[in-house]
Amino acid sequence: MNGKAIRDSAREERVGAITAFGLTERQARFLVHVLVYAGVFVPRQYCAFAGIAHGRKSYDFVAKLVARRYAKLIETGALHRGRLFHVNYKPLYAAIGEPDNRHRKPVSIGRMIERLMILDGVLADRRYSWVGTERDKVAYFTQRLNIPEHELPQVTFQSEDCERETTRYFPDKLPIGCERDGGIRHVFLYLVTRDVPVDFRMFLLRHAELLLSLTEWTIRVLIPRRFRKAFAVYRYALRDELATPLEPSQVTELEWFFRERLRRARRLSRSPDPRFDEACRTFDAARFQALYRMWYQQGDGALSAAASRGLQDALARGAGRLEFVELPHQYLHLSSLVGVA
Repeated sequence: MNGKAIRDSAREERVGAITAFGLTERQARFLVHVLVYAGVFVPRQYCAFAGIAHGRKSYDFVAKLVARRYAKLIETGALHRGRLFHVNYKPLYAAIGEPDNRHRKPVSIGRMIERLMILDGVLADRRYSWVGTERDKVAYFTQRLNIPEHELPQVTFQSEDCERETTRYFPDKLPIGCERDGGIRHVFLYLVTRDVPVDFRMFLLRHAELLLSLTEWTIRVLIPRRFRKAFAVYRYALRDELATPLEPSQVTELEWFFRERLRRARRLSRSPDPRFDEACRTFDAARFQALYRMWYQQGDGALSAAASRGLQDALARGAGRLEFVELPHQYLHLSSLVGVA
């Protein structure tokens, strides 16, 4: 299909393809959301999506999926109080053009529950259409918004023989919302799974260049109840990474320090160096630890993005926003493994 048309991973042609499996339009539309955003669901999510009470209709829908082996029942939690469903039937994924989608493969219960949270985050806001797969995101930003691939979040892997490289775009694998009806704001979901924002800092750094290319954007942080006390540290991390640009002198010193740190890590030098020791003390904060990891992956370009004042200005004008959304549902009855997947 023409990539310029991609604005929603749960688009109509995919819904039509899934109805061919003997599902109603409403059932198929919900199932497409599950396929592209999570791979798993609980019955209450179908009821909320369809606007129905839990009862015969939801029971029949779930029973149909299990009987036809479209989905597998996963029983979890104490005394099997928790029940979720993993949609793992490969022809369903093939029908939407995603035969090798990672959602089809079995993962830990903790990871499944995190995906339920992400699906809740998508279903809770119908003001936005959502792009969820790597292919859809790349097509949307490069073909619809004309943003070059090198500005997209990415991680490059080398084969064991170092002869081949594979680039994965949007490695955080989180949905991105686009305002319906021609709006220009984009929403980047982030799910909190730890009480410290180490991974969140990397998420922000990976998306910095892309955010600079957008007119309006929101970082929407989804927080499970068990992490509600983490609001402050996540807010501080965003201010640290996006609202406090590096000074030119810091960039120069960091370029030297990161190269020297890497050289010493490879045991190419162990000689005393007062400048290096001082830089270790100066750049010991969590922000610089995250920057080093980003620099190691992407080179000096990571520092250039961190020095830009564009994101600071966007936040000051309200074009850039930070939102916290506490997830209203309880998940711990499903498993004690949430956040440790």
